[in-house]
Amino acid sequence: MLYFIPLLLVVASMQAVQPVIVQTPELEVELTPRTPNQMGSFYEARGFPKNMLNVIKQQCYITVGITNNSNQRIWLDLSSWEFSAAGKTIKREHRDYWRKRWQDMGIPLNKQSTFRWTLLPETLDYLPGEHEGGNILLPFTSGPISLTATFASGKDKQGKQITITTDKLFCAEDAE
Repeated sequence: MLYFIPLLLVVASMQAVQPVIVQTPELEVELTPRTPNQMGSFYEARGFPKNMLNVIKQQCYITVGITNNSNQRIWLDLSSWEFSAAGKTIKREHRDYWRKRWQDMGIPLNKQSTFRWTLLPETLDYLPGEHEGGNILLPFTSGPISLTATFASGKDKQGKQITITTDKLFCAEDAE
C-alpha cells in the first residue's frame, strides 16, 4: 500500500490549468500556461542535463495552438506579438537567444534541437484548416499578462490584418 503514496503525491501536485481561448471568425488561438514542474518533467524525460533544466524551470511557459478557420492563408509572425504586465512590456526572447544560451552552456546539440522543436516557430503560414503550435517562453511574471497579437492574411500577406487581444494570461506556478 505504501508504494502508492508517491504516485498519489505526484497526481495531487498536478495542476489542471484551463486554456485561454481567443477566437475570431478567421482563427482560434489557444494559450495554456504550463507549470515549471510540467515543463521540467517533460524535458527531464528526454534526458536534458540538470543545468539546462534549472534554466527551463525559471521561465514562464505558455503552450500555443493556432487554428486557421478561414479560407485563406494566415501568417504568424511572433515579432508582431506584444506581451505586457502592469503596463510594462514583457520581452519574449527570440529562439536565436536560446540557441546561443544553450551553446554558451555547452548543451549537447541533440538537446538544443529538441528544445527548439518544442518552440512555436517565429514565422509560419497556416493554410485553411491547418492547426500548429508550440511553446512561448517569457520571463516569469506574477500577475496577469496581456497579449496583443497581429496576423497577416492572404497569399502575399496583403489581405485583412487580424488582431487578437487578451488580458487573461498568467505564468502557471507549481502547487505547494
